[in-house]
Parts: sequence; C-alpha cells; structure tokens
Amino acid sequence: MKNPLCLLLVLLLTIGCENEGNLTFEPLQLTGDTCKECPKIEINIPRALDETAVARAINSALEEELIALLSFDGELEIDNMDDAITSFTNSFKELKTKFPDETVGWEAEVNSEVVYEDDNILTLIFNAYTFTGGAHGYGSTTFLNFDKRKGVELENWELFEDMEGFQKFAETKFRIQEDIPQNENINITGFMFERDIFHLAENIGYTKDGIQLIYNQYEVASYADGPKTLALSYQEVNKYLKRIVKP
Repeated sequence: MKNPLCLLLVLLLTIGCENEGNLTFEPLQLTGDTCKECPKIEINIPRALDETAVARAINSALEEELIALLSFDGELEIDNMDDAITSFTNSFKELKTKFPDETVGWEAEVNSEVVYEDDNILTLIFNAYTFTGGAHGYGSTTFLNFDKRKGVELENWELFEDMEGFQKFAETKFRIQEDIPQNENINITGFMFERDIFHLAENIGYTKDGIQLIYNQYEVASYADGPKTLALSYQEVNKYLKRIVKP
C-alpha cells in the first residue's frame, strides 16, 4: 500500500509545476449603495497580487476600464474605482431628481476573468453591461492582453508579426462563417463595415483554443444582430503571431 503522505506530496508538486510562472489573483467585488434611489452596480474582477510590473499593469488597466464605463461627469476628474461608482450613482440621482416620473433604474454589471496565460502572455476578458435609459442597455466585451516579461499592456498591432497577412486570412474566414461570397462586397449581406472594407475587430485576444475576434454591437452590425465572434485556432494563425502558442 502506498504511503498517503507521499501521494499528497506528489500531488502538490504536480500542481505547483502546472502553476509555475502563473500570476496570483484574488476576486474583487464592488457594489453600489443599496437604496430605492440608487442604481444597481455589481462588479466582479480579478486583482493581481504579485509585486511585479505586469501585475501593476493589469490592476491599472482594469481600473481604467471601470472608470471609463462608470464616469458620467465630464468636469470631474476621476482617478479610482470608488469615485467612478460615486459618479455613476450621483448622475442617476441628479437625473431622477429632474425627471422623477420618467427616469427608470440604471444598471452597471461587470465580470472579468483570465482567459489565457503562458510564460509570455496573459489575457483578460472584460464583460460589461450598462443600462442608462432608452430602449435597451448595452453590453460589450473587451480583451486586455499583457506582455508578462515586459510588464505592459499590448495594443492589437503588437500581437502580430504579420498583421496584414492576418487580416487577409481573418477576412477569408469571416466571409466563410457569415456566408459572404469571397468576391463580393463585404457588406452585401447587411454588414456595416466602414467604406465597404473589412477590418479587424477592436477586441482581439488570446484564449485557450486560439485567437478570438469580437465585434461588439454596432461595430459592424445592428444591435438586433448582436455581437459577432470569429475564433481562429493557433494552428491556423501562429505564422502571423509575434508570440507563438503550441496547439
């Protein structure tokens, strides 16, 4: 019979090897005030705990996304998440005071998590939904990519060794996915690409299965059509990437 202590040690060592080099996160939950005249605010994001440049870059980027999402007072300088929540709350209360019978409740919901990590790259997905009146709310997805070695957030163009080649390949795959003839105008089936020219999504990120492009609502199609997602395997796109991922 094998020693249970030995088996436990082997298991711990195995887990340690699998997680070696990965950053450490804790869940961060933020909510707004609970009252009849308050908007509903629910935020769930990861907070990087490591004392490294990339951890600081991750926390800063998430904070910037939240500030941009919740800040409604253009004259007020907001530099932290608590102030952003206060700004969102106060903007709703001011509107409710002016139009008590017309203003319906506001909402802001955010969920973020790590969707990819290796020795070089870490990618977060940032899902947000806001409702501030009107016919419907607005949901969006944002990818945040980070270079772990340099400790910086990456722009889309920094992901590629051959961005032009990737764009041509992505257009071919997008046309196949959406049943758009390869030799016809990209908007022939009802899409709304600017100047009738295909372009890459604003949000491109690494995932465990490959590179993913997400066109949010209104980016290339109507609200009713919803977001459009194009998933491309690493086997297909590694030749275009600056940081190759083994399939």
